[in-house]
Amino acid sequence: MELDPGLTALRPLGGFFVLRTGRPAGLTASPLDQTYAGQLTGVQPDALAERIGVVADRLRVREPRVCASLAQQGLAARLWAAALASATLYGSLPDLDPRLLRWDPAATAPDDLWLTEVRPLPGDADTLADTVLHAHLEPLGEALTRRYGVAPGLLWGNAASALAGAVRQLGHWARANSRADVVHQTMTLADSLFAHPLLRDTGVRSGTGFRRRSCCLYYRVPGGGVCGDCCFTRPPGSSPRAASG
Repeated sequence: MELDPGLTALRPLGGFFVLRTGRPAGLTASPLDQTYAGQLTGVQPDALAERIGVVADRLRVREPRVCASLAQQGLAARLWAAALASATLYGSLPDLDPRLLRWDPAATAPDDLWLTEVRPLPGDADTLADTVLHAHLEPLGEALTRRYGVAPGLLWGNAASALAGAVRQLGHWARANSRADVVHQTMTLADSLFAHPLLRDTGVRSGTGFRRRSCCLYYRVPGGGVCGDCCFTRPPGSSPRAASG
């Protein structure tokens, strides 16, 4: 199946997988390459700072490092979901060059990301890694480490966790819709991606399950606890009695 200008094959998967396309009127968000590089102008806002502020307000947490981690994981999940779904459903990938992607840090999926031009790329694992890991998550991680002091290992754990989540959700959809081909291709791509040097030491996989070796810091959100793939079984500093009660 050839890529179509609206990436319509992604729509049945739900908003988290959908990628808006074109140049909508009134969209003033900067390209993501400028966001990662911190190339701010008097017109464009600081998208990273704005997104971290949105996360802080929504989750009622004021630790910038925690908010930066959760913001990065959310963007990583969106990028993996759109890229992986395109690779499996179309057999090719839309070029997600950061210069073509606009990010509205105040919006939720699917209105947060807009791809201004649909240009096809191969749908293989190497291209996925170049498109998501190298073009986006490396410069994003460097910016968050530099500006907010978030540990690189934590951010790569977030990237792996986000990939594992996209694999599970795409697999659920494929099984519910009797798409054994999508299940097979998803797992084949996931096996290759998790073997990538940037991801292979981030955790342990078992089928579609994943247990990471780092923590995204969600336990520091009021009422947050630990995630299902966390390296901790209970929030650090809590007692077994408190965690079970």
